[in-house]
Amino acid sequence: MKIRTPKTQTANGEGGFTLIETCIAMVVMMVGGLACAALFAFSVQNNVGGSERALSMAVAQQQLEQIRSVKYEDSTLNTGTTSFSVATGGRSYSVQRVVASELNSDNTAKGLKRITITVTPQGAGPGWTRTPVVLTSYRSTLGAGSYLVTN
Repeated sequence: MKIRTPKTQTANGEGGFTLIETCIAMVVMMVGGLACAALFAFSVQNNVGGSERALSMAVAQQQLEQIRSVKYEDSTLNTGTTSFSVATGGRSYSVQRVVASELNSDNTAKGLKRITITVTPQGAGPGWTRTPVVLTSYRSTLGAGSYLVTN
């Protein structure tokens, strides 16, 4: 005659997960989930900063295009520093334009001007790295024509 075992007991003393094993598994999953959430927040912040930097770069390139359209002798290219604000795309930017004449070793003018444009967004968001966009260009005159070299 066979003895039947009740359905609540299992063969060979095997059972399911214990409460401690379940708690440990949940803690491990929680740590992994928090790490993923932190990575997601970091990537969103950097995407916002990249967008602001791209808009600042566009403003700087616009300023270089304006300088490219004037003649070498124009008052826009007088040596000195000019600071002003630009509003575009619903945002304000602080622009600083520095024009400096390059000199030969004997302190005579080369006919070459270095133009540095620095653009900083005003009221940048939390993702901004707090470093302005800086473009440097050289403007030269050769005879009657002139050209612009951009770094």
